[in-house]
Amino acid sequence: MVTFLVFIAAVMRFFGHPLIWSVDLAQMLFIWLCFLGATRAMRERVHLGVDFLVRLFPYAARRLIESAMALIFIAFLLVLAYEGYKLTMLNWQRVYGDSGLSYAWVTISVPIGSILLSISILSNMIFSWRPAGEEKPLVFTRQGGAGADAGQQQDAEA
Repeated sequence: MVTFLVFIAAVMRFFGHPLIWSVDLAQMLFIWLCFLGATRAMRERVHLGVDFLVRLFPYAARRLIESAMALIFIAFLLVLAYEGYKLTMLNWQRVYGDSGLSYAWVTISVPIGSILLSISILSNMIFSWRPAGEEKPLVFTRQGGAGADAGQQQDAEA
């Protein structure tokens, strides 16, 4: 949709009838798409990460390290949500470009996206700590302990 809006804006500008609002709408949709995509990636544990050193630890230690990192990330995201909310309230009367929309529709993506990311991280952390006989996926990585390398090899073959 974002690509389509930018393409249509370029074509219409070429023919002398620019759609000024389409670029504004494309930018707003892109911002929302970034936050919603990040939330989905976090929920499915597919964000890029560097786990070279953490992978050397046993499952229990890895779970503790990832849980501590999750709590730090959640604290940061909650501060970001609070500050994003304040920014949204400041921008309520501001008009976004030539679209006539309130700029708050852009800035409110920050608190909503931060809260959704926090919920995903918290959900992953709770799931990793549920009692079970087998090693569950960790907060940020799909595989658990000893079988991690075999699981990644299977993912690469699929």
